[in-house]
Amino acid sequence: MKEIKYVVTDPEGIHARPAGILVKAAAGFKSKITIKKGEKSGDLKRIFGVMGLCVKQNDEVVITFEGEDEDAAAAAVEAVLKENL
Repeated sequence: MKEIKYVVTDPEGIHARPAGILVKAAAGFKSKITIKKGEKSGDLKRIFGVMGLCVKQNDEVVITFEGEDEDAAAAAVEAVLKENL
């Protein structure tokens, strides 16, 4: 299992555009990918799972990767986070 912690810097938080980019990046991997904010969590491969967390600027999210391609998935998702959020 691999885990990434990331503090969102985008003034609008995780809104529709970056959420869609994250979901698209995650969908290309077989690993189970979960995003968590506080006590709430969602499937990173589902747009409503991401949008339902209502992530705002300066919120910390924890993303976990579990599966055969978790290293590659973590690298791809981390790159998307740094480029877009």
